[in-house]
Amino acid sequence: MKNTYYENSQEEYSAKAVLVGLNTDNDTDAFERSMAELKELTKALDIAVVNTLTQALPSPDRSTYIGSGKVEEVKAAVEMFDADVVIFEDTLSPMQVRNLEKALDTEVMDRTGLILQIFAKRAKTRESRLQVEYAQLQYMLPRLVGMGTSLSRQGGGSGRLSNKGAGEKKLELDRRRIEHRMAELRRELEGVEKERNTQRSKRLNSKLHSISLVGYTNAGKSTILNSLIKLYGSDSLEEKTVLEKNMLFATLDTSVRKIAPPSHKPFLLTDTVGFISNLPHGLVKAFRSTLEEAKYADLLLQVIDFSDPEYRHHMEVTKETLAEIGAGDVPVIYVFNKSDMVQKEQEENNQLVMEVPRSMDDRIYVCAKDKDSLDALIELMEKKLSENDTLCKMLLPYSEGSLLNLLNESCKIENTEYLPEGVELKIYLNAKFYSTYQDYVTEVIH
Repeated sequence: MKNTYYENSQEEYSAKAVLVGLNTDNDTDAFERSMAELKELTKALDIAVVNTLTQALPSPDRSTYIGSGKVEEVKAAVEMFDADVVIFEDTLSPMQVRNLEKALDTEVMDRTGLILQIFAKRAKTRESRLQVEYAQLQYMLPRLVGMGTSLSRQGGGSGRLSNKGAGEKKLELDRRRIEHRMAELRRELEGVEKERNTQRSKRLNSKLHSISLVGYTNAGKSTILNSLIKLYGSDSLEEKTVLEKNMLFATLDTSVRKIAPPSHKPFLLTDTVGFISNLPHGLVKAFRSTLEEAKYADLLLQVIDFSDPEYRHHMEVTKETLAEIGAGDVPVIYVFNKSDMVQKEQEENNQLVMEVPRSMDDRIYVCAKDKDSLDALIELMEKKLSENDTLCKMLLPYSEGSLLNLLNESCKIENTEYLPEGVELKIYLNAKFYSTYQDYVTEVIH
């Protein structure tokens, strides 16, 4: 058993929390990693962690999760630190939540509820708000008994933390009203998904390569997107950059931007929501249409925080989540971000200093704000995207001037020759272009 006290910083928080964890499998490293992540998730919701208590049991207590003796310790900590909420590291059953709230006389939240609240707070677009609200109601439905009528979809500035950010209107939490609202949300989300599919079809038909940034939350995806926009974006910077902040789930909304580096082919770059261990299934399901952007990409850039000691675990979580949403077979480049921090640490410790940027095969070590790193990343992306291209000769009639312009913008052309019968190109075609324009192909070289 372990109690840990954290001194509050001078930052202002909306509430104070006691964290509680239960280790049932004696894997100390994994448990400590999960508790550290729970602390960061709590801070991301603007809640101060004032105390942490842990317990070791062979299995969770069916009634109170941590056992009656530990509940008394938690209650004493709540009173001592005047905590507003107790947050548990794992998912609690509805009965456990009711029993704990009755015994502790304060709000109880589990990891799933905490992540849902972060998503509710950060959701900006209509689609993400609908997705979060649906996931929240799905989570609340089996937990109605014993909640009373104190909960509503809009908590405002007071009341229970777990009510904040779910919507604009009051909602009485009875099963019939929730199920009715969920049906409404499903219909609205179906409409939004049709819009997203239409937009995706337009992007796919544009013949530009589609590349998605994926990875663990707070690995630096948005930083890479913003850096590329500032260097090579083709649109207004103020309108096109996204929120960039050192916290878990700083951004939830999918953003697609056109990047047009000089001497390179332009491409569409998509920033997606970050992944995390034990991402609530309801969120994965609700955000499926958003997460599936990765499934339709030509290439994934898996961004990894190389300075984080747990980066290998984060890579595994990302791999599992991509497989779950059907994107497990999309080609990947592993982008080890914050490698400059590792380089600096090696210099300070007189160790063998790594080179940044450095690329090999499908891996590249970069600093997201360094132009040389980003240029090296673009070079590797083009190399990866062209691995399966077909080198061939095409003969275009002079009447196909618009197609010639498209090929010049989107493909690598080795030679252009103007013949009496048309324009002959020695060109690399990707699978999409080859299947679309194979009638103009006169010879396949390799």
